[in-house]
Amino acid sequence: MRAAWYSHNGEAKDVIVVGEMPMPEPGPGEVRVRLHTSGVNPSDVKSRRARPLSDPRIVPHSDGAGVIDAVGAGVQASRIGERVWIWNGQWARPLGTASEWMTLPSAQAVVLPGNTDFAAGACLGIPALTAIEAVRLAGDLKGKKVLVTGASSAVGHYITQLVTLAGGQVIGTVGSPLKAEHAQAAGMREAIFYKTEPVAERVKALTQGQGVSVIIDMDFASTAQLVAAGALQAHGTVVCYGSNAPEVPVNFRALLFGSIILKFFLVYDLTPQDRAWGLQRLTDLLQAGQLQHSIGPRFALEHMVQAHETVEAGQALGNVVVDLI
Repeated sequence: MRAAWYSHNGEAKDVIVVGEMPMPEPGPGEVRVRLHTSGVNPSDVKSRRARPLSDPRIVPHSDGAGVIDAVGAGVQASRIGERVWIWNGQWARPLGTASEWMTLPSAQAVVLPGNTDFAAGACLGIPALTAIEAVRLAGDLKGKKVLVTGASSAVGHYITQLVTLAGGQVIGTVGSPLKAEHAQAAGMREAIFYKTEPVAERVKALTQGQGVSVIIDMDFASTAQLVAAGALQAHGTVVCYGSNAPEVPVNFRALLFGSIILKFFLVYDLTPQDRAWGLQRLTDLLQAGQLQHSIGPRFALEHMVQAHETVEAGQALGNVVVDLI
């Protein structure tokens, strides 16, 4: 089978190889998936650049979608032929979705509803599940104003929809008018252009000086400063799933006297209970046709370098998808 892999950290053009690998066979409790699509996320390119390799060869990407064509011992044969999407495809294992076939535990191949295509299926494991967990942790949002940082991003686009479905009002940070239009189509009420506007002051102006009730955050390094500047009201909540800096100074007095709640999570490492809840919530939303999927640039497997470089450039609207069939 054909696959993309790397054996060293570095720039995409220097380390990514596309070639032939042996066809995998499913072990006990596993399924084999003929992949149609592979989703490329920022975490995939960050891992390629800097995460120490666990094995001599890494096939990247945790997200993808396809059809089960073989099962291992202990898995019902009736699963063969199922359309599925994949979560944690390359988490704590070397062989991800950037290949024509892959094997993985049966539970990590989730039935893809008939109204959802394979490109959208490649956007679910990280972007959609991150959004679902973030909004769950935010609590009751009905009637509340929520600041969504990066509202036009792959995750932010889903968060914006989910907050709106929950009855909240989204104020989103975006980088351009085009990205603002993209987020507004998902339900964003107000845009803040973070490159040219003072975000905390704009938030206070849009909330009559009170600040928002919740910040759902993709970069704690910048959001910590927003909290200190009064963008979050007293007893407000920050739900965070990322940061552009590993060490972030915080204003303890602002957090303490504001009774601020901080919640952090890693979508790869949800508890079994939270994972099960998120998977069911996502299935229900998909079956009801309640989610918009934003598919950005698409590439063939042979153009994996360009796919990674597109994600790193950070200018594409929508999820970058690699087509494998």
